[in-house]
Amino acid sequence: MSVLDEIIAGVKEDLAERKIPRSEIEAAAFGADPVIDCLPIMRAQEMAVIAEVKRSSPSKGALATIADPAALAEQYQEAGASAISVLTERRRFSGSLADLDAVRKRVTLPVLRKDFMVDEYQFFEARAHGADLVLLIVAGLSDSQLNEFAALTNELGMRALVEVHTHQELERALGIKPELIGINSRNLKTLEVDPKAFAELLPQIPAELIRVAESGISQRSDVEFAQKYGANAILVGEALVKVGDPNLAMRELLGQR
Repeated sequence: MSVLDEIIAGVKEDLAERKIPRSEIEAAAFGADPVIDCLPIMRAQEMAVIAEVKRSSPSKGALATIADPAALAEQYQEAGASAISVLTERRRFSGSLADLDAVRKRVTLPVLRKDFMVDEYQFFEARAHGADLVLLIVAGLSDSQLNEFAALTNELGMRALVEVHTHQELERALGIKPELIGINSRNLKTLEVDPKAFAELLPQIPAELIRVAESGISQRSDVEFAQKYGANAILVGEALVKVGDPNLAMRELLGQR
């Protein structure tokens, strides 16, 4: 099994343990506060930042304790982030839906539920907990799942960040007519990072879409490299959570120092 396969297997096991009746989760989803649309906010920025609440990762292990995810998200908002990403996967990223709840209550920005979405239930769950965006990882989904999950995301009023790593995955992603596409420079099957993915794939994304550079963004030169090839947004976690001043770190990434 690849790393991605192992993570998805764990996600399914954890999901089976916490599921409540379908009627209840659907009622909670449709009864949640209105979705905050990320598109106008992100399009208003020369380089939008999706700032991530991230305690650990499969490749780096523990990154930061983050005792108060809501306080960190508030710092991100004050620093000028366009959206907040919250890891909710438990086993490899030490995240939780409780983190999502806490962040949603504290900030007024759009919030992305960052997880491995492999079951319809998770989309109702995301909306019930206040998510405005969800992640669709093309490498972990069949074509039928990709289409079904994109339609369900729309039905619930959310936006989907569609993540790809290869030319083939990008072709599949474009087939569902996404509004946001993320190029992940990290191969989720091996965890290796290759920034060449930005150079090879970002120019192939239509200019009207939000083009997000993910992984391997740790300094200003990384942002400039991604921007050179067409990125108009970055998703950053590790570079922000490992420093004592996320506001300063974000300004440095954006060249505002």
